[in-house]
Amino acid sequence: QVHLTESGGGLVQAGGSLRLSCAASGIIPSINSMGWYRQAPGKQRELVARITSSSSTNYADSVKGRFTISGDNAKNTVYLQMNSLKPEDTAVYYCKGNYGLGYEYWGQGTQVTVSS
Repeated sequence: QVHLTESGGGLVQAGGSLRLSCAASGIIPSINSMGWYRQAPGKQRELVARITSSSSTNYADSVKGRFTISGDNAKNTVYLQMNSLKPEDTAVYYCKGNYGLGYEYWGQGTQVTVSS
């Protein structure tokens, strides 16, 4: 069982920055990928950024050039650096891990609120 714990959310003004962290604990099998997702009120959950075990990354078009996903294997932690934040980035951000033969685990989410 893998437990994912997000942190780093909060309230920030437009144009500001936040760094989210997602720490994995428990019995951690081989990792395939880690992703950050977000869900705004009344909207579906969407992929924000993803990083694979080979460190390849992909981003939603809406965050390209502003957000950066990275990982620290030694700490079993993945980060999401968010710069130039916009009010439309306001959402609950979740991390998801894909492990082993495709097992997926989600964190509990962290709220990001960007004021205009």
